[in-house]
Amino acid sequence: MSTAFTSRTLDITTGTTEAVADLTAECATFLRDAADGRDGLLNLFVPHATAGIAILETGAGSDEDLLAALHDLLPADDRWRHRHGTPGHGRDHVLPALVPPHATLPVLGGRLSLGTWQSICLVDTNVDNPTRQVRLSFLG
Repeated sequence: MSTAFTSRTLDITTGTTEAVADLTAECATFLRDAADGRDGLLNLFVPHATAGIAILETGAGSDEDLLAALHDLLPADDRWRHRHGTPGHGRDHVLPALVPPHATLPVLGGRLSLGTWQSICLVDTNVDNPTRQVRLSFLG
């Protein structure tokens, strides 16, 4: 079996509010073609200084809890040295230290190998940038 590398970029609109956007379905769709039933790794990368990738449960309040926790840890106030954009925007530049801009996940038989309640999410607290890109890469 040969090693194959396939890549695709998703354009995601998060809008002008803090967001946790579930990308699981888009990742599964990408893998249907890219993995073609093979085992390998799915890598996600956000080429932005103010967004990250998280693996968490969605739809049961955990996504809102994550945003609340980030707001507690990184308040949107004037304490930040990085000052441009909306008030408190400097905190958005600290976010990737807590929610990294990448994730690598196992793919078995061409399908994501996630736990029952796990979802792949883009975390974006930057209300100044409503459009994001996420690069998906499959290494088989």
